[in-house]
Amino acid sequence: MKKDKQLITYIREGKEFSVKQKIILVLYLSVPTILAQISSIIMQYIDAAMVGHLGTLESSAISLMATTTWLFGSLCTVAVAGFSIQLAQYIGANNSRKAREILWQSYFVCLTIATCFALLALLLCPFLPSWLGGGVQTCKFAKSYFFVYACSLPVVSLNSLTSSMLQCSGNMLVPGLLECVMCFLDVILNLLLIFSSTYYRIGNVKIYVPGANLGVIGASLGTALSEVIIVGVMLYILAMRTPILRLKKNDHYRMKREDLVRVAKISLPLAFERFIVCAAQIATTVIVAPLGNVALVANSFAVTAESFCYMPGYGIGSAATTLVGQSVGAKREKLAVSFGKITIGLGMGVMFFLGVLMYIFAPEMMGILSPDPKVQEMGVVILRIEAFAEPLYGASIVVAGVLRGAGDTLIPSMLSLVSLWLVRLPLSYTLAKRYGLMGVWIAMCVELCFRGGIFLVRFARKKWLK
Repeated sequence: MKKDKQLITYIREGKEFSVKQKIILVLYLSVPTILAQISSIIMQYIDAAMVGHLGTLESSAISLMATTTWLFGSLCTVAVAGFSIQLAQYIGANNSRKAREILWQSYFVCLTIATCFALLALLLCPFLPSWLGGGVQTCKFAKSYFFVYACSLPVVSLNSLTSSMLQCSGNMLVPGLLECVMCFLDVILNLLLIFSSTYYRIGNVKIYVPGANLGVIGASLGTALSEVIIVGVMLYILAMRTPILRLKKNDHYRMKREDLVRVAKISLPLAFERFIVCAAQIATTVIVAPLGNVALVANSFAVTAESFCYMPGYGIGSAATTLVGQSVGAKREKLAVSFGKITIGLGMGVMFFLGVLMYIFAPEMMGILSPDPKVQEMGVVILRIEAFAEPLYGASIVVAGVLRGAGDTLIPSMLSLVSLWLVRLPLSYTLAKRYGLMGVWIAMCVELCFRGGIFLVRFARKKWLK
């Protein structure tokens, strides 16, 4: 393990890698992040299952706000990429002082952005559920849920930033382990906050579990509190226990215009991309909402179930960003391309395998999330449609991570715009009229395959290295 960890120093030391060493390093950085993503998926499963047992109305309230929470969460963390990519490249260039300078600028900027979006979310909170087409009772639950989420946005930003900085320094293990701990905390806190006090029987033993009976508010509050605890631990490890990035007495940091300009050049296209992705998801919710509460809940739960396949892709994409970023910073372009090929191949292979599992076990996956037979039946059909898109979806995710590592964010953002708004949404609108929710997911499958193809073309042309 220690030897595997030292391999990443070969990048900035100019040492050569064998093919075996490259694969070992990719796996060393990917596996902890994949495990963290899987634990996050399990947390989403448990959250959804807990709320699902409250009733379809409560589930539809959270489903209604899901795309909006993704939008605000993405926008709050958009500057993270701009800072973390620079940090990886400065570490690759062996400039640890500049890396620390970037790190501490990032906290001021990201917290400021997150606070502004939190205030905006609170202002919009009374109106958003009805704008998204929710019924009167659904809107009541949705407003309460979104209010707690809006208040937690600065913590969401801190969590993403600190985890990303540790990963870009080459420390994938600690964020991965802490993500798993956060999932455990979330489950415990949800159990205490969502439901009322009750007794659980284990064999012949009855155990009393206190409960606050907060319902959907408890689900949001449990997640927020677990993030607060984990952020505190990660900040301590980053500032005091990470050799390259920990605080030093003689360092004096201040905001620098040239650093912020580069952050803007990297982050603004990403902000645009995340906005169009989340806006497309919101537009899809607007298309799905008139199909009824069962379709709305089945759509949301199927997205949660599908994340079992695509979240590992994001873990591999994070490893790709670190490896390519440090390789580009060290002026080793051939190595960057090589790591790109290995991570893309791994991502497509993993997501192909998980897509097969999703197709086979779709009934069991939906059965965990909802006791409603109609939701389960509809969810199984759309999950099996989506399974065919997983390999190329994996390609788009990992290629995006490779391109981010090189600072190439503008062209991928434009490709996502074309794919989502000129392929997915028109096709979803057209097919939903005839096939309902199944038509929406057929459109999604087609679009993900198209997006994976054009991202692979972008990688193959190698213009991202410039």
